[in-house]
Amino acid sequence: MEEEFIELINQYQGILQKICNIYFYQHPFREDYYQEILIRLWKVKQESTVSTWLYRVTLNTAIDLVRKESVQPVYKELSTQEYAIHDSHPEENTATDKKEQLYQAINRLSEIEKAIIILYLESYEYKEIAAVIGISESNVGVKINRIKKQLIKQLNNGRQ
Repeated sequence: MEEEFIELINQYQGILQKICNIYFYQHPFREDYYQEILIRLWKVKQESTVSTWLYRVTLNTAIDLVRKESVQPVYKELSTQEYAIHDSHPEENTATDKKEQLYQAINRLSEIEKAIIILYLESYEYKEIAAVIGISESNVGVKINRIKKQLIKQLNNGRQ
């Protein structure tokens, strides 16, 4: 059973890291929280498909940790000079910069909104997202549309 668990974690490493990056972006205890997620995954019996179970446990653990520890995202405001330097060569913005901007925008969402958008970006169907989050399928659609609008607004405001 231990070997199966290790194999499962290795297979889904990217998902686990992505959730940690979203919920604990630049947090000093990020690796500790990652370990806490692994412990919970080990303890919680799998009752549904592997991916649904993994997301449900991982996202719920991250949300619990955020609430319990009152973890707030760390934002670094750019000075006028840094902003001018960064903005003066927009063609030089790399995919990494855009990914970083997206992570920062997602980080500003509520815990539930983060969970929904992570699943959406992983191409989960509304039905699967509803099962993981515990809301109705129609509510998932409404929330995704609202989240998209928020993210677009945040990303566009960063470019102006």
